[in-house]
Amino acid sequence: MAQAATKAAAPAPASALADSGQDTFTALGRVLALAQRGEDRQLQQTSQVLALRGEGLSGDVHADPLSPRQLLLAGAPAYASHGLAPGALRENILLDFDTAALRSGTVLQVGDEALLWLTFQCEACGQLDRHAPGLARRIGRRRGMLARVLRGGTIKPGDLVAVLPARVPPWSDDWRVRAAAVLAAVPDGMVIEYRQLARLVGVQSSYCRALPALARAAGLAGKAVSLQDRSATPRWLGQELFEP
Repeated sequence: MAQAATKAAAPAPASALADSGQDTFTALGRVLALAQRGEDRQLQQTSQVLALRGEGLSGDVHADPLSPRQLLLAGAPAYASHGLAPGALRENILLDFDTAALRSGTVLQVGDEALLWLTFQCEACGQLDRHAPGLARRIGRRRGMLARVLRGGTIKPGDLVAVLPARVPPWSDDWRVRAAAVLAAVPDGMVIEYRQLARLVGVQSSYCRALPALARAAGLAGKAVSLQDRSATPRWLGQELFEP
């Protein structure tokens, strides 16, 4: 993937969005419910959450400054259509509208302060089939939308959710495209470890088994190394992907 295409995938500065003076928006709906996962990874309903700029939700196990999947938004229509129990989609924010039509690069304002950058649709993994056989196949794009926090703030049930006119460049829903883009962004003279690559791409560490072949196919094998590599080449952490 070309370097220019990789740079286009990075989010715009949060400060630019926060200070843009945009005062027009399109209302989509409201927040219905909120949940967080602590260190025990158990989903707990809560009366409010605190979104932290560049981090995620305060106290949530997925808060990570170098992740494109800091929180998950899901829609109540998906629950109704598939007869799901509350929390089955493991979302942090349940909305009263369908998330299937949301697109990466969209900036949502939630409540009075928080701004969320929509990164990509959450993949419908096989774990969903524990709730209903074949659910992962049937639910498709209604699984939910992942996001990063561009501006912090408190979020509560009943808060208005609106689309701002400002947009940031989108990331692909395909993890392979994201991985190639991140590899192409590795600065000359540096390498990235496969575990860190998986983190930046937003996939589980188990994907590290597939990343070397992907890097070779993209002609970028020299950009990534395993955790066991003992070379002195400086490691790239990738924070530039998310910084102003």
